[in-house]
Amino acid sequence: MLKIDIPGFKPIEAEHLVLDFNGTIAIDGRFVGDVIGHLVQVSEFLKVHVITADTFGTVRNELKDLPVVIKILEPEHQDKQKLNYINDLGPDRVVAIGNGKNDHLMLRGAALSIGIIQEEGAYSQIIYDTHLICTSINDALLILVNQKRLLATLRN
Repeated sequence: MLKIDIPGFKPIEAEHLVLDFNGTIAIDGRFVGDVIGHLVQVSEFLKVHVITADTFGTVRNELKDLPVVIKILEPEHQDKQKLNYINDLGPDRVVAIGNGKNDHLMLRGAALSIGIIQEEGAYSQIIYDTHLICTSINDALLILVNQKRLLATLRN
């Protein structure tokens, strides 16, 4: 569990990390940098879910042997499918990370949300739908591991 009380922000007691795949932990269907090690670190205190359209058809191979739940979306209304997924988990117990238009409702609904802007770019609306923005998935995951960074960024 990620439990942190941030002055001027709501207390967070998250049990789940829900991530997009392409554009977030992968670029062109392949992992970004040291993301595997960071996902393993985060999985020690959050249950990791990867929810994706699987544009490149690589998610199952890339994530094999990792402690994650994989959810492949249907082609239509992916933004609503992602929102429904976190609602089923309990949005107040979810940290969400994403970059795309199909992530924005999930990001808006999560207890803590991080937008990612990497090589693929990002849907501009996520700037308004997230609590913080990172330019690297590795930085975002390390913020969860090193929670004083989260405290420093979100406190008032």
